Amino acid sequence: MRKHSLDRWLLTAILVVLLSSSCTLASKKEMKKKTKGKEVTYDGTSLIVDGKRELLFSGSIHYPRSTPEMWPSIIKRAKQGGLNTIQTYVFWNVHEPEQGKFNFSGRADLVKFIKLIQKNGMYVTLRLGPFIQAEWTHGGLPYWLREVPGIFFRTDNKQFKEHTERYVRMVLDKMKEEKLFASQGGPIILGQIENEYSAVQRAYKEDGVNYIKWGSKLVDSMNLGIPWVMCKQNDAPDPMINACNGRHCGDTFPGPNKDNKPSMWTENWTTQFRVFGDAPVKRSVEDIAFSVARFFSKNGSHVNYYMYHGGTNFGRTSAHYVTTRYYDDAPLDEYGLEREPKYGHLKHLHNALNLCKKPLLWGQPRTEKPGKDTEIRYYEQPGTKSCAAFLANNNTEAAETIKFRGRDYVIAPRSISILPDCKTVVYNTAQIVSHHTSRNFMKSKQANKKFDFKVFTEPLPKKLEGNSYVPVELYGLTKDKSDYGWYTTSFKVHENHLPKKKGAKTNLRIASLGHALHVWLNGEYLGNGHGSHDEKSFVFQKPVTLKAGENHLVMLGVLTGFPDSGSYLEHRYTGPRSVSILGLSSGTLDLTESSKWGNKVGMEGERLGIQTEKGLKKVKWEKFSGKAPGITWYQTYFDAPESESAAAIRMSGMGKGLIWVNGEGVGRYWMSFLNPLGQSTQIEYHIPRSFLKPKKNLLVIFEEEPNVKPELIDFVIVNRDTVCSYVGENYTPSVGHWIRKQDEVKAITDNVSLTATLKCSGNKKIAAVEFASFGNPIGDCGNFTLGTCNAPVSKQVVEKHCLGKAECVIPVNKSTFQQDKKDSCKNVVKTLAVQVKCARDKKN
Repeated sequence: MRKHSLDRWLLTAILVVLLSSSCTLASKKEMKKKTKGKEVTYDGTSLIVDGKRELLFSGSIHYPRSTPEMWPSIIKRAKQGGLNTIQTYVFWNVHEPEQGKFNFSGRADLVKFIKLIQKNGMYVTLRLGPFIQAEWTHGGLPYWLREVPGIFFRTDNKQFKEHTERYVRMVLDKMKEEKLFASQGGPIILGQIENEYSAVQRAYKEDGVNYIKWGSKLVDSMNLGIPWVMCKQNDAPDPMINACNGRHCGDTFPGPNKDNKPSMWTENWTTQFRVFGDAPVKRSVEDIAFSVARFFSKNGSHVNYYMYHGGTNFGRTSAHYVTTRYYDDAPLDEYGLEREPKYGHLKHLHNALNLCKKPLLWGQPRTEKPGKDTEIRYYEQPGTKSCAAFLANNNTEAAETIKFRGRDYVIAPRSISILPDCKTVVYNTAQIVSHHTSRNFMKSKQANKKFDFKVFTEPLPKKLEGNSYVPVELYGLTKDKSDYGWYTTSFKVHENHLPKKKGAKTNLRIASLGHALHVWLNGEYLGNGHGSHDEKSFVFQKPVTLKAGENHLVMLGVLTGFPDSGSYLEHRYTGPRSVSILGLSSGTLDLTESSKWGNKVGMEGERLGIQTEKGLKKVKWEKFSGKAPGITWYQTYFDAPESESAAAIRMSGMGKGLIWVNGEGVGRYWMSFLNPLGQSTQIEYHIPRSFLKPKKNLLVIFEEEPNVKPELIDFVIVNRDTVCSYVGENYTPSVGHWIRKQDEVKAITDNVSLTATLKCSGNKKIAAVEFASFGNPIGDCGNFTLGTCNAPVSKQVVEKHCLGKAECVIPVNKSTFQQDKKDSCKNVVKTLAVQVKCARDKKN
């Protein structure tokens, strides 16, 4: 009995060991499967990820320009918009603001950002720099780099290359440690070294060529298992892929510099970045869609929208004169909200191109030119039914008919129709069937209680320490620690040299290289002057009254950020350069080199940190009496705006300065710099919800200008609850009706018909129909008016389809609006324009 029991025990033990081993092996295999790396290669057609060709739809989203709390929503919306890749720069001056001291936390948490992208099943393109431009201060290069002896940026310079290599290896090693490269199972499939270098290469001659070769060898030698690109670098050395930046790379890009490299578009500018003082500029989604369709029709396989979400230049991070709001007209606006129809129309474009994926990646290209303004580009895979065509009309004024394979296709002016089976039009770049939105800034009831402003005015320096015989250069003086640099000097005027003639005046003349300037003489404020993004230099000249004997001059030099482009960036200068007194009987008195200049960096309030709760107590605040001089700090408290919607502060009544909320830098504002239309370039300034507490939030403002009106400031809630549709009866129905099955494109619905769709965001429903017209309405979302033709039942029909619903679909045809039998304007091609208001159900 014992022997049999022992045998059974031994047999059981062996089985347990075997089972345990098999489980361990299975577990190891599963882990290996989970972390399996993907090989990323390329050929003349596309990138090849894990053995599969890819069409890549990418969008630029910069992690420091939003908050970690916003990242999940922004990334999710990007994916829902049809993107499969996120592109970001790496910001050297964010990660190493002081030499050897690194920051990868908060908005600088690059690893967390990339892992969130991976969690959403998307790829990453890492644009390493070291120079990024990006309208970011100093082009992303840390200030301390300027002070390295003997350094020249972005050229074959020993010091620059040593610091760049150390930085590049630090970042890439960090990515490798976190297993973020595709070869390690991570999302990074593509890298970029340098940025638009061809714009400055000539300035450095042979050293520029050597520098580009060095940068290429540096990243290639690290064997990270991903391809690398150089944008706007047609002579990019192998194995770098030369890529295009611009608005119309389908026409301007000469193509890859080798047959084995794919056509890649690293920056398709979705709008124009804004600078203080400029007029509004927008780029239409029709133009963007046209350019993308054209690029893919000409062997393109990768497009990146710069920007897909622009975000906010918090604190003092923007380049000179660039607004705090960045690329707000992108598919996702500054607040991360979907800007329609830009977001939806591009989403439909991605769907249409994905239907063409097989022929685009495996077919042979062919081109026909049926007319002066028309063009047919199509891809066919020999031996299969796989075919995709792009029918282009370059005529900007009239529709054109194109005959293709026995059928006639009417193509709208300056547009491209996409036929993923060479028969069926599923998308036209000029015909928008996605909905539109208009952004609203609603005054908060909760935040806008009566503000109790207190003020602290900076003491005006009299005679600062310093022995310079010229005003110190402003970048070098501030070292990017502050926007402000003080200059003082004293000069004597003999009584006999003062003007004797009645009405004669002396003038103070200051020539400055930028960016702005405030001036006091003998304690009296004379005024200010400033340059612009395009013309930074300016002259400040004012009549002054001098006194016999000693006079005291005080100047405050003001920066609006460091420059972000051009060659020899380390030798760029700004600030006051020439100071003189005109109109003396003895002639011009040049103060530039005849007087000693004292200087000081920053404000006393900055040094004491009075933008924080802790620092507030370090100065004596006084109650605001309704009037204050310039160079004054303002502080008050406010409750967070109601709801969970995005929030902003509207800086009405103010001049120029900086904003903090609970110690967090919101950014620079400049209300007094009016554009040619007589308007401030930016009025609302984003306050992320993560900056706010429910109650008693500290608002601190540093205001440069006198006599402002802080009582006009208010807090607003941001939404896109005004939703519209604008669909012509001759438009192509939504691409959402179609799918590809093997080599055929098939409808997923029995009835492929044209409809207008309206959709509220969040948990909101359509509460009111504010406008509806089936006819020839004019205007745009938020500003529609009736034309000369209108179906009387328009509003009634829309209300029946939409009221009380979160989403509604309206058929766009004559019979829906009772125009099939009785049409008062038969010769007019009808358009349905609808505007509705979304709101939360009061029961909720």
